[in-house]
Amino acid sequence: MAKRETIVHWFRKGLRIHDNPALSVAVDKVRENPTKYALRPVFVLDPGIRQWLRVGPNRWRFLQQTLANLDENLRSINSRLYVVRGNPVEVFPRLFVEWNVSLLTFEYDIEPYAVTRDNTVQDQAKKHNVKIHMEKSHTIFDPDTIVKKNAGKPPLTFQKYATLAATCKIPQALPAPKKLPSNCTAPDPDKEERTNSNCYDPPTMQELGVKKSTLDECKFPGGETEALRRMDDSLSRKTWVCNFEKPNTSPNSLEPSTTVLSPYLKFGCLSVRLFYGRVSEIIKGQKHSQPPVSLIGQIMWREFYYCVAAVTPSFDKMVGNSVCLQVDWDTNQDHLEAWTHGRTGYPFIDAIMRQLRREGWIHHLARHAVACFLTRGDLWISWEEGQRVFEELLLDADWALNAGNWMWLSASAFFHQFFRVYSPVAFGKKTDPEGKFIRKYVPELARFPAGIIYEPWKANLETQKKLGCIIGKDYPHRIVVHEEISKVNVQRMSAAYKRNKAQKEHDLDGDSAPAASSTGKKRPTTTKANAAPKKRKLETTIEKFLKKK
Repeated sequence: MAKRETIVHWFRKGLRIHDNPALSVAVDKVRENPTKYALRPVFVLDPGIRQWLRVGPNRWRFLQQTLANLDENLRSINSRLYVVRGNPVEVFPRLFVEWNVSLLTFEYDIEPYAVTRDNTVQDQAKKHNVKIHMEKSHTIFDPDTIVKKNAGKPPLTFQKYATLAATCKIPQALPAPKKLPSNCTAPDPDKEERTNSNCYDPPTMQELGVKKSTLDECKFPGGETEALRRMDDSLSRKTWVCNFEKPNTSPNSLEPSTTVLSPYLKFGCLSVRLFYGRVSEIIKGQKHSQPPVSLIGQIMWREFYYCVAAVTPSFDKMVGNSVCLQVDWDTNQDHLEAWTHGRTGYPFIDAIMRQLRREGWIHHLARHAVACFLTRGDLWISWEEGQRVFEELLLDADWALNAGNWMWLSASAFFHQFFRVYSPVAFGKKTDPEGKFIRKYVPELARFPAGIIYEPWKANLETQKKLGCIIGKDYPHRIVVHEEISKVNVQRMSAAYKRNKAQKEHDLDGDSAPAASSTGKKRPTTTKANAAPKKRKLETTIEKFLKKK
C-alpha cells in the first residue's frame, strides 16, 4: 500500500480554528479522501527566536496558554497540534520528506522577517514537489489591494484609507472546520514520535524559560476560547458598543474600560473579520458612534497601519523610512531606564509603566501619555527606544501597530500637531482625580492625598515624613521639569519639521534639475509649480472615481 500523503497546516499567527481559511482548506482536503491523506497542523517553535525577538514573560505565558488551547480545539475536530522545535527553514525540508507532504497551507504575514522566511520555505516546498496554499486572513482588507487602488502608494491618512477600504468587499468569517471522520486515522508516527510519543506536545513554561514565580496574576489568559468569551462578554453590552468612543474611555481605571481584545487579535486567537461582523450586526439600524473613535474605527486603525507597514521599507525605523520625520533625538540611558521601570518621578507616568510590566497591557490613552513623555514631550528620546520596550512588555505587541503608533505619538508620521503635548500631571487627573490608579501601582505614594499625589514634590519634607515617603529616597525626584522642558521640545520639534521640509524641497529641486540627453540636448524642466496642478487634477479624478464606485 502506498504511504499516505500528509497535508500540513502551518500555524504562525492565526492561532485559532474559527475563520481560518488556510486551515479549512487543509481539513477539507483530508475529509474528501481520509484514506489517502493525513492532517498535521503544525506550530514551529524556534529556540533561536530569543536571540533577536524581544519577548517578556507575560507574552511567553500568553503564547503557551494559546498553544495549549489550540491543541484542545484541534482535538475537538479529531486532530491535534504538532509543536515542532527548530528553525522553520531547517525543519521543513526534513518534514517534507519524512512525512510525505503534498500540500502546505498557511496564512500570509506582512512582517519583513516572515516574508523572507516564507519565501525560503516556499522555494524548499517547490523543490520537494509540495504544493502551497496561502490565505490572507489576518486583516479584513488585503493591503496590496488597497495600495493598488491608491496608484501604487500606501494611503497615509486614516480618512484616505477608509475611503479606499469602502470600495472593497468585506469577506465573511468562516465557521470552524467540520470534524474529521472517524475513519481518518492519525498520521503514522515518524522517527521522533517513535522515540518519544510526547515530542510534539505544546511547550511548558519551563521549556520557554519562564519562572512562574516571577509572574504576577494572569489577568488576560491566552487562547481562542478566552478570546471568544471576552468578545461575547464585551458585545453583550449593546448600548455600550453603540456609544463607544475611544477618547471617552479611561486610561487609568482600575479595571479596563475597553475590550482588551488586542492581544487576541495580535496572535490571531480571534478573527478580526468575525469581530468586525459582530460589531456591524449590533450597530446596524441603531444610532451609533462613528470612526475613527468608534469600535469599528479601532478595527480600521489596525487595518490602516498594516497597509502602510506592508509596503514601507524600514517601517519600524526612523532612518530609511520614507514616511517618518527625521529628528535629532537625544541619547540618555539614565532617563530611558527611569522611564522603562517607572522611576521618572511623575506618579501617573510611573504607574502606567509599572502596570505594563506587571500585567502586559495598558490602555491606549495611557500609551499616548508615556510615549509623548519619552519622546517629544519631555525626555526627547527616540521613539525606536520606546518601541523596543513595548515590543518586550506588551501582550499585544504587533510589529505594524507598534511602529505606527510610536511614529504617531512622537509626531514623526501620520500626526503632525506636535505642539499638543500631554501633561504628565493634568491628563491623569481628568479621569482619576483621587489617584486610585497611582495608589495601586505606586504604593510608595499610597498615603498621599488627592491634592498632591500627582505632584508629590510639592509636599514639604515634614509632610513627606508623615506620609511615609520621602521624595529622593523612597520615591525619585522628577527627572525633568515638564513645565520647562516641554516648551523647549516644542521648539526643537518645530526646527525638525523645518529641516525636513527644506530637505524635501531640496530633493524635489534635485529631481527636477535639467539633465543632458544622449544627444546633448537638455530635457524639459518639470518644476514644482507646473507639476502641482497635474498632481491635483489626478487626485481629483481618482477621488471622483472612488466616490462613483
